[in-house]
Amino acid sequence: MTTFQLNEQLTNSVSDFKIGMIHYTKIIVGESPQMIKGRTQLYQENLFLDLQDVPVTEKAGVREWREVWKKLGADPNRYRHSAEALLRRISKQNYIQPFHSAVDLNNFFSLQYEIPVGIYDAAKIEGDVTITLGNEQTTYEGLNGRDITLKSIPVSVDAVGPFGSPFVDSKRTAVSEATTEAIQLFYLRPSLSEEECRQLLDSAGNMFMQIHGGEYSVQLLTKSKNEITI
Repeated sequence: MTTFQLNEQLTNSVSDFKIGMIHYTKIIVGESPQMIKGRTQLYQENLFLDLQDVPVTEKAGVREWREVWKKLGADPNRYRHSAEALLRRISKQNYIQPFHSAVDLNNFFSLQYEIPVGIYDAAKIEGDVTITLGNEQTTYEGLNGRDITLKSIPVSVDAVGPFGSPFVDSKRTAVSEATTEAIQLFYLRPSLSEEECRQLLDSAGNMFMQIHGGEYSVQLLTKSKNEITI
């Protein structure tokens, strides 16, 4: 049993701060099916055309998360959340290449919903998890191979230390083709209602399950329900 808690540091600064969580079990991660590769490539090409007329920062989800960044004390121009970073790549035709099915779908969800989304190998998470606000000492080795400092940025912390954020995730809990159980965190737009959030999560979970098999369950962490156990 693992408990996930949303710390009041976040909800005191952004009262409608919400984290969506999908818990996947008995999944099989591998090379993405050609359908997903093709759909993702076409989606990126369409986004590129769209971004010629609409700047990345004017995308509704990107704009809203930049405002969250500011409320938490981070500089959105210096530390771009992961959805904005992906969209900026696409605006330069630097398209995201396939990696494996879990990461590919995770990136697709982030682009589709214009929000940061992270996916983690549940077997690599130690003990209970707190989603809180980082400080000067909150650091880890990121997926990009760099040491990441997460001052004033939301961060997921387990018994070992920090492992995930809407900025850059850590290498330590990365999903691989050996992963059979995963936790996916959606850094939802605060303006979405709880019903809209659950619909989004169910849609994403169903699509992920169609590709990976297994089972999934959806949870929503909010100011009024800030703790869940799986």
